Amino acid sequence: MRKLKAAVVGVGNIGSIHADIYSKLESVDLTAVCDTDQEKADEAATKFNCKAFYSVDSLLAEKPMEVASMCTKGEENGGDHYLPTIQLLEAGVHVLGEKPISNNIKHARLMQKLAAEKNVRYGINLNHRFTPSAIKAKEWVDANRIGTVHMIDLTMWIDNPVESSPWFHLRALHPHSFNILNYFVGPVKKVHCFLNKGEGRKIWTNAQINLQFANGVIGHLRGSYDGDFPSGSFGIENLEIVGSKGRIVIENACESLCYFPRGSRSMEKFDCYGGMNHFQETFKSRIEAWVQDNINQVLPAE
Repeated sequence: MRKLKAAVVGVGNIGSIHADIYSKLESVDLTAVCDTDQEKADEAATKFNCKAFYSVDSLLAEKPMEVASMCTKGEENGGDHYLPTIQLLEAGVHVLGEKPISNNIKHARLMQKLAAEKNVRYGINLNHRFTPSAIKAKEWVDANRIGTVHMIDLTMWIDNPVESSPWFHLRALHPHSFNILNYFVGPVKKVHCFLNKGEGRKIWTNAQINLQFANGVIGHLRGSYDGDFPSGSFGIENLEIVGSKGRIVIENACESLCYFPRGSRSMEKFDCYGGMNHFQETFKSRIEAWVQDNINQVLPAE
């Protein structure tokens, strides 16, 4: 079986997760890691038994990969994505970027435009919806099991003490939230948002956001960097979708999936549906989907 050749650019915390997953997939040959911090690159290369590169230029000069994960960081976790992503896309490398795609909207659109022009696959690691619970819930929605969707509510919060720009919380965390909301009910039409700064905080760390979607569904997003995930009892993510015939509830991203038919006291509950026990496992499910799309040569537009 021919293996998909992969590289990881940026081997900090998240990049190391990508590299670890690639290295354990039978369908992938992790050929390279790349980081401007030579010590990090060398350590990762030793750990994952691949070659270290210290710049994207040197990586592309040899080009030992077909796909690459873009896991550089920068300001607000997205500030250093643009230039190396452009280099990879120009070279025809399929790229799985980390979120946020960029903290600069112009740069984000240019990366999308270039990927389309080069006809290469360009995805973002919005891993929260790649859970068996989310996939099953979407099947229920599409099968009209809860009827016409009326409302959707999502809570996503973690403990993040980092103080960056005033909007760091919204830019860095909630690409995940809006990806989940779009997945279930489509694009947002109108937004009404209140923010405050948590105790002792200098940036906007708490948000209550009212939403109207293009299809008429109404919803709400509650977000915070003053939660207690991963160490406490709050959890990371709870979702409720309410329709004319019932409702669906997902608790803590993947740990509980429930269906409640309208007009009945009965319910269906699945704990750790599909065998996924913890949020951290979502990285593997997302990267596996990315790998499979490339092996199957799925059209970039799809």
